[in-house]
Amino acid sequence: MTKLKIKTGDTVKVIAGANKSTADNPVTGKVLKVLREENKAIVEGVNIVKKHTKPSAQNPQGGIVEKEAPIHISNLALMTSKGEATRVGYRMEGDKKVRFSKKSNEVL
Repeated sequence: MTKLKIKTGDTVKVIAGANKSTADNPVTGKVLKVLREENKAIVEGVNIVKKHTKPSAQNPQGGIVEKEAPIHISNLALMTSKGEATRVGYRMEGDKKVRFSKKSNEVL
């Protein structure tokens, strides 16, 4: 298992795949969950799939539900506070290990 540089709560941009960002339509979202074993993340509003559900106590009608599906970590880039995609590095500040943006050198 590799070291993942994206964590829950980060804002990310889709850089590859079916939901890829374009110059006029940047696809960004907040990471809801990281699936470490599969190297995938669930991102809010990205990779929406339709799932057919049977009627249940919570949903007596049943029907088609839209939900986010996992997307591979390699297709995501972390966003800085200024809204630009960046790579992530690690450094020691005092006795704490922190993530920082390689583009702007700011602590994430």
